Amino acid sequence: MKRLRIRHQTGFSYEGEVTASYNEARMLPANSDGQFVLHSQLEISPLSSQHGYVDYWGTRVSSFEILTPHRDLSLTATSLVEVREREHSATGISWEELPELAASQVQYIEQTRQTTLTQPPDDVVELARRIAAETSGPCEAAEAIARAVGESMEYMQGVTGVHSTAREAWAERKGVCQDITHVALGALRSLGIPARYVSGYLHPKPDAEVGETVTGESHAWIEWFCGDWHAWDPTNLIPIGDRHVLVGRGRDYKDVAPLRGVYAGPFRSDLFVRVEITRES
Repeated sequence: MKRLRIRHQTGFSYEGEVTASYNEARMLPANSDGQFVLHSQLEISPLSSQHGYVDYWGTRVSSFEILTPHRDLSLTATSLVEVREREHSATGISWEELPELAASQVQYIEQTRQTTLTQPPDDVVELARRIAAETSGPCEAAEAIARAVGESMEYMQGVTGVHSTAREAWAERKGVCQDITHVALGALRSLGIPARYVSGYLHPKPDAEVGETVTGESHAWIEWFCGDWHAWDPTNLIPIGDRHVLVGRGRDYKDVAPLRGVYAGPFRSDLFVRVEITRES
């Protein structure tokens, strides 16, 4: 078990004065399998009252509005989380059982449908079908497909943006974790395997010393259902372990964006993001 402290700063600098803004932040982890939140808080500048709730997908949300003129918006989320290695269930189902189970609950049906961001190109669908034909069942196929997608794409910043689709990222064979996750989701859903987008953090240094602070980033990975939910990191080609901290789940990035909102003011704004992760035990 590891204890990780995460400090995530983000916000906007505007080219002029903003008279009002209305926002939602999804930056605080919640208790779930493999992790326990010891402490979490969100600080907002300019000072604003917050309303916290859990959204439809089970993600903690802080909604707030700022009605005083401002040129900068800054959020600092600080969390202390105990994370342990996840148990990866060996349960599985057959291809014959999958359609009935995938249609048995709303949570599975919703994660089987493609979105604009996950709609896969034809060659990704063909890749998924080929792998499925060579495997014994959906569980084995899902991991093999996630691995194949991760191995086929190069992690590279600056090639894609937050609105890039799986088709666009696959055409370049480059992107960030968000893009690789969208491609993997599209591939799995094309076979009728329920699969969901997961956002959170990944400690980038497996052998970090206690007390060592490193620069981190927001991260994304996938979970698929094949009798039980299984988690996998297609960007790093590893199962989810004690370096991953989960924040939210959804159909794609749009459901779990760390910060989104609307404002009245100048057209141009500059986003800033800084993440620091410290191993405390």
